[in-house]
Amino acid sequence: MKLALCNEVLLPLGLAAQCEAAARMGYDALEIAPFTLADDPTTLDAATARELRATALAHGLKISSLHWLLVKPEGLSLVTDDAAVRRRTLDLLRRLIDFAAACGASVLVHGSPKQRSPAPGQSVLGATVRLESALAELAPHAADAGVTYCLEPLAPFETPVINTVAEAAAMVDRIGSPAIRTMLDVSAASHSEHEPVHEVLLRFLASGHIAHVQVNDKNRRGPGQGETRQRPVLQVLKDMNYDGWVAVEPFEYLPDGPGCAEISAHHVREIWRALP
Repeated sequence: MKLALCNEVLLPLGLAAQCEAAARMGYDALEIAPFTLADDPTTLDAATARELRATALAHGLKISSLHWLLVKPEGLSLVTDDAAVRRRTLDLLRRLIDFAAACGASVLVHGSPKQRSPAPGQSVLGATVRLESALAELAPHAADAGVTYCLEPLAPFETPVINTVAEAAAMVDRIGSPAIRTMLDVSAASHSEHEPVHEVLLRFLASGHIAHVQVNDKNRRGPGQGETRQRPVLQVLKDMNYDGWVAVEPFEYLPDGPGCAEISAHHVREIWRALP
């Protein structure tokens, strides 16, 4: 298993300190939120990517992936009918695709609920159609960069646009590009799916739709900090010989960010070692 930590968990530590802490806790990589690197991620360039990659490598880590792609700058949207905003959003995502490739990441995770949710007066269907069109437009760029762009199903309380892995997989199929896939977030799936999360994971790993996994608890804390059983999920990953990244992504940090990250790594590693 290749275990990554979403780096915003360790803020306000700087990047080198994040890498040192993550390596000490037993992580193999960081999953990077671009807003942690720059207040304006449109400024991120190849030189910054090389520096990021070198800092991680100096601590024995890789950069696995990017996520929280559209937090900054403010005002972005992939579902807007404002052509200028849509163009600005797509331009940033193309830049982040290039940035991911330059720092050695293999995956970009597209969650960003606010930036895909319907505007006032816009229907869920209308927003969904616009999201699909935008991802289809990004697909050739991701393919050329050699990265996989994953649409993340999110919980209904976050957005009404793409809540289940089946919905995401259907969109992936309509787009029809190997560079566009989906992923599974355990917490989100616990709120959205109508069957056990590990069964959803098994079905869509087998179909080839899922290219990334994030582990956390239904209560939005780290794995091992609630009632969600991670063992069935990890068993599926092992049984299916999953070779992608497993990223720890809590949203509530108890007792604090570093403490949550350490508890999570220990819990996941302990389960993995005990799997048959």
